[in-house]
Amino acid sequence: MKPYPFTAVVGLPDLRLALVLSSISPAVGGVLVRGEKGTAKSTMVRALAGLLPGVDVVDGCRFSCDPAAPDPLCPDGPHDGATSHRRPAKLVELPVGAAEDRVIGSLHLERALAEGVTDFQPGLLAAAHRGLLYVDEVNLLHDHLVDTLLDAAAMGRATVEREGVSVSHAARFVLIGTMNPEEGELRPQLLDRFGLTVEVASSRDPEQRVEVVRRRLAYEADPDAFAAQYAGEDARLAADIEAAQRLLPAVKLPDEALRRIAEVCASFEVDGMRADIVTARTAVAHAAWTGRDEVTTEDVRVAARLALPHRRRRNPFDAPGISEEQLEQALQDAEPDPGPEDDGPGSGPAPSQDEVPQGSENAPQGEPKPQSGGQQKTVGAGETFKARVFRVKGMGEGERGRRSRAITDSGRTIGVQPTSVREGRPHLVATVKAAAPHQKARGRTGAGLELRPEDLRFALREGREGNLVLFCVDASGSMGAKARMREVKSAVLSLLLDAYQRRDKVGLVTFRGDAAELALPPTISVDAAASRLEGLPTGGRTPLAEGLLEAARVLRVEEIRDPRRRPLLVVVTDGRATSGPDAVARAQAAAGLLAGVTTIVMDCESGKMRLGLAADLAAHLGAEHVPLAGVAAESLADAVRARTGRAA
Repeated sequence: MKPYPFTAVVGLPDLRLALVLSSISPAVGGVLVRGEKGTAKSTMVRALAGLLPGVDVVDGCRFSCDPAAPDPLCPDGPHDGATSHRRPAKLVELPVGAAEDRVIGSLHLERALAEGVTDFQPGLLAAAHRGLLYVDEVNLLHDHLVDTLLDAAAMGRATVEREGVSVSHAARFVLIGTMNPEEGELRPQLLDRFGLTVEVASSRDPEQRVEVVRRRLAYEADPDAFAAQYAGEDARLAADIEAAQRLLPAVKLPDEALRRIAEVCASFEVDGMRADIVTARTAVAHAAWTGRDEVTTEDVRVAARLALPHRRRRNPFDAPGISEEQLEQALQDAEPDPGPEDDGPGSGPAPSQDEVPQGSENAPQGEPKPQSGGQQKTVGAGETFKARVFRVKGMGEGERGRRSRAITDSGRTIGVQPTSVREGRPHLVATVKAAAPHQKARGRTGAGLELRPEDLRFALREGREGNLVLFCVDASGSMGAKARMREVKSAVLSLLLDAYQRRDKVGLVTFRGDAAELALPPTISVDAAASRLEGLPTGGRTPLAEGLLEAARVLRVEEIRDPRRRPLLVVVTDGRATSGPDAVARAQAAAGLLAGVTTIVMDCESGKMRLGLAADLAAHLGAEHVPLAGVAAESLADAVRARTGRAA
C-alpha cells in the first residue's frame, strides 16, 4: 500500500517547513515534533522519505557507502574500484523497545574468540545512513539509547566498543522524533540535541477538520488512486528540495546575519552555543529553500522560531515557546541603522518579568490565580532547591531510570548470570573459563578457542531503575499557614524536579476536609503533577486515615498496571488526624496496610510547641522521618559535616 502523500496532509505549515529544511541540510540536526495524539505527526514523517532524492551506494556494502567518497573506516571496505547502484532514500523506524545491540550493531563474540575475526553485524544506525531515522514516542525511549542516537546524529559516526574490540562506521542521517508531552518530557540535555522543534495541534476549524476526514477516508478506500491525485504535487516538492540541496553550498551567511543570530540567541538567554550554530544552519537552509544565495533577516526570523523554543527553558515544568515580540525586538536591535520603515508589529519593548505569559520562565514559582470557595485558600510555592535523593530499598528489576539499584542490561558488571540465562551481553572472562577445561577433549589445534554455545556466559549488571513516586499531601487547615504551605510546596516541587531527572513515574494524592482524592493518577508527565500541586487549595480538617487508605489503593492498582516499577511513598503532613471518630486509631490502622512499602514521612510541623505526631506516624509506617528542612541536599551535607566534626 502506498504511503499517505506528503502534500495531502492538511495544515501543519511549521512541521512541513521544519521537515523540508532538515532534508535540505541534515547538518541542522533533525526535528522533534511535539503534539497531542492524532495530529498526523507520524503520517508526515513517513511520507517525507518519498520526497528525498535517491542515493548512490557501493554494491554489497551494508553501510551504504557513497562511491564518490567511501568511508575509509567502513567495516565492509576498502571500496577502491567498487561498482555502485542507485536506490531510494530509506526511512528506518526505531521501535521504543529496541535493544541496544539492535540499534548500534553487535559483534559476533564466538567468531571473535574462535577465529580471531571481527564479525560486526550492523544495526539500525547503519541502515539509516544517508537517509531518515524515525523514532516515534522518543520520550519513552531509554535514555542511553537516546544519547547514542543523538551522539551519532551530531558526530556523523557510530562506534561500538565491545570486549576490547572497536568498530566505527559512518552514520549520517536526519533524526526525527515525535512525542506526546502528556506522556512525559525529554530531559533538557536531550531536548537541546535536536536541531529544530515544532509544536503541533489539531485544528479547531470545522471546515479544516472536515477536509482532514474526507481525505483520510478517500485514502483508506483506495490508497493507490488517492496517492495518484497528489503525485504531481509531491514530485514538484521533491524537485524543489533537490534544487535547494544543490544551491545550499553557494548560500552566503554575511556578518550582519550572524550578528542578528547572536542578538536573538542572547536575547532569549539560551545556554551554550549550539543554538547559534543550529539557527545559522537553518537560516542558510531556508535561504536555499526560497532560492536566495544570501541569508536575510527573514531567514533568521524563521530559523529562530524553529530552533529556539526548546532551548530557552529554564525549568522542566515550564512550557516551551518563544515570544514573537521579543524575537522582533532582538532582530531590530541587531540592525546597524534602523529607520522608521523598520517599525512593525512587535516593535515595542520586550515584556517585563511581570508580563511573561503563564508557562514561561518561573511560572511554577509564581503566585497562582486566587481561588474562591469557602475557607479554601491557595498559596504559591517558593524557590526550588536540590533535593536529597530518596531510594527504594533493596534491588529491583524495573524500568531503566536513575533512582534505585536494579539489575539491568547495562551498567557495571557485578557478576555472572546463572547458566540458565541465555540472553544479554556476553561475559568474556566467564566464557573463556567455561570453555578452557574442554579444549583438549574437543581436539583444539589452532590458536583460537574451540567454543560451543553452552560455553557462553552472560554478564550480571547493576544499574538504576525508575520508580513510582507517590506523593500523599496533607492539604488540611493545619497546613494552611501561608509560610508553611509555601515551604511544603517548594519542597515537593523540588522532589518532583528530582523525579523528573531520574525518569520516575509520579502520582499525587491529597486529603483535607473529610475525604482524600487522587489529584493526579500515576503518570510520567511530572509537569502535570507540578501544575496540580501549584493550584492545590488548603482548608478543613485532617482526614489522615483517608489519605493513607487512598494511597494504599492507588499502589495496589498500580502494582497490577505497572508491576516493574517499585513504589516510593512520600507522605507530607504534620501528623495530625482530626477528621471522623477515632481519627488517630484509624490512621494507625491504615498505616498497617502500607507495610513493606518504602515510605518517607516529610514532617511539616513547625513552631515552638511540637507534638511529634509525624514521627509517631513514621514509626507506624516503618518509614524514614524527615523534617521539612531536611529535604534539601545541603541540609544533609551540613548534618554529615556536623557529625564528623568538620566545619559547616
